[in-house]
Amino acid sequence: MLGANLGESWIISGRYRPFGGKGRYLPEYRAVRAKAGGFLNLCLTPELAVEVTLQPIRRFGFDAAILFSDILVIPYALGQKVDFVEGDGPQLSPPVTPANLAELNPAMRGEMLAPIYEATRRLRRELPDDVALIGFCGAPWTVATYMIAGHGTPDQAPARLMAYEREQAFSALIDTLVAASIEHLAAQCRAGADAVQIFDTWAGVLPPREFKRWCIDPVRRIVEGLRLLVPDAKVIGFPRGAGSLLARFVNDAGVDAVGLDWTIDPQFVRREIQPHKPVQGNIDPLVLLAGGEALDRAVDFALEQFGQGPFIFNLGHGILPATAVAHVERMLKRVRGGR
Repeated sequence: MLGANLGESWIISGRYRPFGGKGRYLPEYRAVRAKAGGFLNLCLTPELAVEVTLQPIRRFGFDAAILFSDILVIPYALGQKVDFVEGDGPQLSPPVTPANLAELNPAMRGEMLAPIYEATRRLRRELPDDVALIGFCGAPWTVATYMIAGHGTPDQAPARLMAYEREQAFSALIDTLVAASIEHLAAQCRAGADAVQIFDTWAGVLPPREFKRWCIDPVRRIVEGLRLLVPDAKVIGFPRGAGSLLARFVNDAGVDAVGLDWTIDPQFVRREIQPHKPVQGNIDPLVLLAGGEALDRAVDFALEQFGQGPFIFNLGHGILPATAVAHVERMLKRVRGGR
């Protein structure tokens, strides 16, 4: 069980109820986004961040709300310029190199992220007591891939090359991100988050040795550092694409629960993971986009495969913006027992 403060709203020991999600697929979200004048401004304006966090809860009655924010607020707070360009994704400048690494502010400027913690406090006041509030950050490896390339890349090659060619400099960047992540997650917990999640979206590109060095070890350090500041902090880890390395992550990272992407072998999860930790996932976001009988089959399969152990029903990654609201409604009806 993830902890008494999360109570019965979580899927534990074979009882499954739906975890929340960001509402970027909702028309009411798009209306607020247009008013915000930019994605980062939306994240950093408490009243707007609160509103878009609450929208999926109002519509669907999820058991948990995910704080509306982004993994790239940490580079922003460290002094890197972060823009979200429509159609092109995030743009970070200047890209981090060994030569300019020292220009990052290692003592993260918490005042720059104060609006996020204010939004967290407001959400905890506004949410029902039985709806968990989930904060989050990006894992150091994934955040570093954006900081070094200056944008998203198909294979994270710029970060991988820097880790191989300039290992000391890359390690220093990871150290900076570990410290900043501890501070960021602790602030969210203190402001009212019931649990936090660490998203390592690009963990799956790492070979086993590098997976331990750049995925498992930094997450373990974050969990240990967070619990020095917030002893009862509950942490979900999500190393997407980890495959069989997920067992090493669960054993060594110190998290309370682990997210599953849609490519993982269910038999492996039941045998190697669920006896040790609750799991969360793992519907393919594309099958939710498709809807219909394919969605019904995917929901039934996930409940059948994981529902006899500690399980949080969720997607294997975020809901795609083009997803029809009716498909989400269909999925939830099926999870809740309506056929």
